[in-house]
Amino acid sequence: MIVLAATPIGNLGDASRRLIETLSNASVVAAEDTRTAIHLMRALGIENRPRLIALHEHNDAGMPAISDPGFPLVEAAAAAGVTVTALPGPSAVLMALAVSGLPTDRFSFEGFPTRKGGERRRLFSSLSGEQRTMVFFESPHRLADTLADMAAGFGDDRRAAVCRELTKLHEEVRRGPLAELATWAADGVRGEICIVVEGSTGALDVTTIEDGVRLVLERVAAGSRMKEAAAAVADATGLSKRDLYEGALAAR
Repeated sequence: MIVLAATPIGNLGDASRRLIETLSNASVVAAEDTRTAIHLMRALGIENRPRLIALHEHNDAGMPAISDPGFPLVEAAAAAGVTVTALPGPSAVLMALAVSGLPTDRFSFEGFPTRKGGERRRLFSSLSGEQRTMVFFESPHRLADTLADMAAGFGDDRRAAVCRELTKLHEEVRRGPLAELATWAADGVRGEICIVVEGSTGALDVTTIEDGVRLVLERVAAGSRMKEAAAAVADATGLSKRDLYEGALAAR
């Protein structure tokens, strides 16, 4: 059995009793950073010393399989018939969404935007009609540029929240229009960052399949799958998903 164990994202007091019990009895622990895993177990008073396996992608805490290498592990386990369960717990995505002050009934998690400025701007342009609240991760040294690109792609007045150092001593939630947040971040921001952006409040001003296909292709270029891109543009514009999908295939 594989147990996906959510770990604290900053405050050790958020470690659940089930997490402590599971780590105390585990024979093997796979972690993004084995040194952090050792530190966590010692800080929680766990004397067990399981075999540690490094599973790298991003050195983040929180819920395994959410923006980390847990996904391919779960995929492989499921294919092999191995039982997978989870210990619920801290999640930066859900906490940021909850404290953002933005709609929480429908949302999407977009992970880390690409580091390349041109691709990042195309991504935000392709998401401009997304009606769900969007949650992003970002590094502090790219925050100002990313917020500026978001303001360009989503509009200066689009509401957003920058959530910094969640559950830690210097936790901060900064809310406001994207342009205002970009100006604030230009002075430099430290810590682990989540950005929550309000979804579009109206349908895109797109009336032709040709314009819709262009938006689908922009989403595909930014990393979306063709069917997902066509469905998202159809939802935002009212155009036919089938026509958008077939038009995008033909255009490629």
